[in-house]
Amino acid sequence: MKKSTMYLLLSLFAVSAPLTSCEDAIDINTETGPTELVVDGWITNQPGPQTIKLTLSAAYFNNGPAVPALGAEVSVIDDKGIAYIFTDEKNKGSYKWTPKSDTVALGRIGGRYALQIKHSGEEYTATNEIKRVPKIDSLVYEEESFPINPPEGPKDGYLAQFYARDFVGLSDTYWIKPLKSGKLYGTDPEDISLAFDASFSPGSPSDGLVFIKPLRQSINVNKLFSAGDTVGVELHSISIETYYFLFQVRQESSNGGIFAVPPANIPTNISNKNPNGKKALGFFGTSAVSRAETVINPKKAKLKE
Repeated sequence: MKKSTMYLLLSLFAVSAPLTSCEDAIDINTETGPTELVVDGWITNQPGPQTIKLTLSAAYFNNGPAVPALGAEVSVIDDKGIAYIFTDEKNKGSYKWTPKSDTVALGRIGGRYALQIKHSGEEYTATNEIKRVPKIDSLVYEEESFPINPPEGPKDGYLAQFYARDFVGLSDTYWIKPLKSGKLYGTDPEDISLAFDASFSPGSPSDGLVFIKPLRQSINVNKLFSAGDTVGVELHSISIETYYFLFQVRQESSNGGIFAVPPANIPTNISNKNPNGKKALGFFGTSAVSRAETVINPKKAKLKE
């Protein structure tokens, strides 16, 4: 018996010893791809300045801040032939168009817009259109409690939701953005909330209906509000091309775990006028925006459904 026990212990030690040995660091040499222009451009029908950010791509394992793309010529031309010039006044790769009056907007519903960029001897272009957006009918909230303390936010608070109705006519697409204290929050890519008509995706019979409840409540971003909080929502109309771009951004940002697939290149609508020239990354988007805000007042909370 003793011999058998000792043999078993020695066998286990022999097997486990290699598994508990010192770990050696392995440096993986990866080829550095070409530096490419990255475009973060978005214009809306809201009055005031509009900004287009330009940076340069970096190596895959480079976790440093993005390098600004300086010295570019940036303009947006609408379908009426009006050119809007964007300038990088602070030399940080943030190109801004400023209207003569704060009441003037660059974008308008139904308008088509062409982005033109000249940088490092290359000429890039992209087009998009501003689609219609429904008004937000109401913004309500009700008392809610989590069974355990959440990692963020209160355990007992208020669950907010907005009400809006999709237009009649297939293929209206939207980006739902939550607000808190007048500012956008929940801006991580995995929190992007998208609607196709009044539901999540094409194929659902939701044309012309009130947005479904999960979309209405997506402004909570996995946490409750407290009494006195200012809660709000922006509803952005987007083109179908923009919908699929944002859909893939969200999908790639949550691509992890043991069943993760290799990361895929996210499509861009930025093209080089020279087919043999350098490629560009990023996206040029356009939106019309409707917005609503309210202050959480416990006396005005609706009854829980």
